[in-house]
Amino acid sequence: MIGFLLRLPLAAALFGVVLAAPARTEEAYDPWPGLVQDIFNNRPINDGGDVIGIEMPYRAEDAAIVPVTLRTKLSPGDARRIRSITLVIDRNPAPMAAKFELGPDANVSEISTRVRVNNYTDVHAVAELSDGQLYASKTYVKASGGCSAPAAKNAEEAQKRLGQMRYRQFAKADEVPASRIREAQIMIGHPNNSGLQMDQVTQLYIPAFFVNQLRLWQDDSLVLAMEGGISISEDPNIRFTYVSNGAKRFRAEARDTDGHVFRNEWDIDKPGM
Repeated sequence: MIGFLLRLPLAAALFGVVLAAPARTEEAYDPWPGLVQDIFNNRPINDGGDVIGIEMPYRAEDAAIVPVTLRTKLSPGDARRIRSITLVIDRNPAPMAAKFELGPDANVSEISTRVRVNNYTDVHAVAELSDGQLYASKTYVKASGGCSAPAAKNAEEAQKRLGQMRYRQFAKADEVPASRIREAQIMIGHPNNSGLQMDQVTQLYIPAFFVNQLRLWQDDSLVLAMEGGISISEDPNIRFTYVSNGAKRFRAEARDTDGHVFRNEWDIDKPGM
């Protein structure tokens, strides 16, 4: 009897190990190698610590609107340029959140937006350079449920705002009059439904409906283009820094998954638009 009792703690410990194993297995699972194959065709990806930076809060206040900033880090003497930046939220249902194409003459150095994060996850920023090489940086975010979180606006209000665009310019405190560096923001009224949100009245899932293309120009010169997915938050908001070519007009065109096309343009010299 004493021998049996002595064996109980050992048995319990072993049983506990068996129960804990699935949790550890799930935690240890790394989707990134599969995403490299699916999104980047298994191309080699180099360390991007000196090429591309990614900033997100370690613990998100709201998983449906998590801020993310992508920042280019190439040295001024580097002859290469960044052609595109792909934002990958590893554990989201659709991991590729957005791909940003940078205009060849715009010298975009920073892009900020808001994303949905569905699970505790690594988030990667992958830059493709003009020499064809890929470079990645990553960060870790604690957030959950962002892709299934209910919309902040009801369907009627969202429909009224559908496709409405706002453009803003920002003056930097250290900016000198001769500086050509500009900071601007585009906001688009759109529910950007993920397809994982439930209608609280019908208890049915709301079909995916989101902005999947956005293009921005200064006059006829491309500044930035985005291919978006379900991870971009409601009312897409893109803030970016670029170099002005002296253009007087800024243009935007967005398309969504239902085929709607939204266009607008603004005078660049008018602040606060």
